[in-house]
Amino acid sequence: MAVKPLDANSQGQVNMTLVGAIVAVATIGGLLFGYDSGAVNGTQAGLRAAFALDDAGLGFTVGSLLMGCAIGAFLAGRLADRFGRKRIMVAAAALFLFGALAQGLTGSHLFFVIARICGGMAVGAASVLSPAYIAEVAPAAIRGRLTSVQQVMIISGLTLAFVVNYVLADVAGDSLGLIGGIPAWRWMYLAQAVPAVVFLVALQFIPESPRYLVSSGRVEEAGDVLTRLFGAEAAARKVSDIRASFATDHRPRLADVLAPKTGLRPVVWAGLIIALFQQFVGINVIFYYGETLWKLAGVSEKAALERNIVSGLMSVAACFITMALVDKVGRKPMLLVGSAGMTISLGAMSWAFSKGTLDASGALQLSQSLGLIAVIAANIYVVFFNTSWGPVMWVMLGEMFPNQLRGSALAVCGLAQWIANYAVVQSFPAMASGLGLAPTYVLYTASAFISFFLVRAFLPETAGMELEDMEGWGGH
Repeated sequence: MAVKPLDANSQGQVNMTLVGAIVAVATIGGLLFGYDSGAVNGTQAGLRAAFALDDAGLGFTVGSLLMGCAIGAFLAGRLADRFGRKRIMVAAAALFLFGALAQGLTGSHLFFVIARICGGMAVGAASVLSPAYIAEVAPAAIRGRLTSVQQVMIISGLTLAFVVNYVLADVAGDSLGLIGGIPAWRWMYLAQAVPAVVFLVALQFIPESPRYLVSSGRVEEAGDVLTRLFGAEAAARKVSDIRASFATDHRPRLADVLAPKTGLRPVVWAGLIIALFQQFVGINVIFYYGETLWKLAGVSEKAALERNIVSGLMSVAACFITMALVDKVGRKPMLLVGSAGMTISLGAMSWAFSKGTLDASGALQLSQSLGLIAVIAANIYVVFFNTSWGPVMWVMLGEMFPNQLRGSALAVCGLAQWIANYAVVQSFPAMASGLGLAPTYVLYTASAFISFFLVRAFLPETAGMELEDMEGWGGH
């Protein structure tokens, strides 16, 4: 058993073998989150052809995943308080598997949308529960680093989807070509079934969150889990601290997030700020519509898919930078640097698109130099996002709420985050064709600029704090 001393403020030792196994399993949900979100990137021509979709129909079909995400994030936060983090993640794994198989095989547009919503519910559940579950078992001194693995896996899943899409399209000739009698775009969805099965099986071997066990009165089980994680002496102290952090008169409930004068507790408003602005900066336009975006900029399908892969690989590298810095530098400084960097790089993309010309069909064309500027700016933007708002938002949402509020606050913030995601993705095709890429990206630039001042004014620093100490500003 590998053990590691805790920091000076926490007695005991950490069983890093068990912690590492928990993080590895929990973040498979992040991999699936990323893959399910990115798989649609190369399937849009197939969706149009198979279901006779116009722009509005394609936008709805792509966005239907996000409808499910909003539902899943809200329900998962609440159900996790009632049934446990682990059980709801198992349910999410089953939905991932169903969604992958159904989207890849069905010939019915209605059933495809239903399956996509089910897959979205799994994505939404994984998005809020994986970082929260990791935060609830990780040592405070390295909690940010471990929770950041979630974003590494999300981007790895996106990149894996881009690579799979590229390979399948290359083998078949394009996304509409056949492989084994099945169109390549359908294989792009079916491939997700493999990690879904791995996730479903691996979840059977990790323990339930000790914070949930205490909240449900299973104190002895919580002590056993904490003893395995931190040793008997530290476990006894932690059980006592956790019990003290919960209300004595009721189990966690949705009403716990409310406050008399401000509607919601200040900690929930702070969570909503980072949940919403993570989407308003437009990152998922690149994730979901990367291929379409670069086609609008005048490149071929193959080149567009190649650029998706490059962006994905740079994102993974950026996340490792976050893992190295988030517990040393802190959450708030990284968000501020990210906001500044995204503002500059998005502004450069807006400028490059504004200088483009339209061909006879109305498609945007960029010169070689402008195209190079757009590509460099886009990749710089992705790097800044993935060293700041990408992983740090999930770190903070997993840790910033007091134990009594965590499930309910995650439900509220997760719902808001995915509604914002849906609004951005749903609006992009119409905005890009109606307003043009340059004005659309000016709006994302403005959001990044505003986010800097909101973070500076309203967000606390949570690095190194025990979860039981979050009540100092979250409040009961």
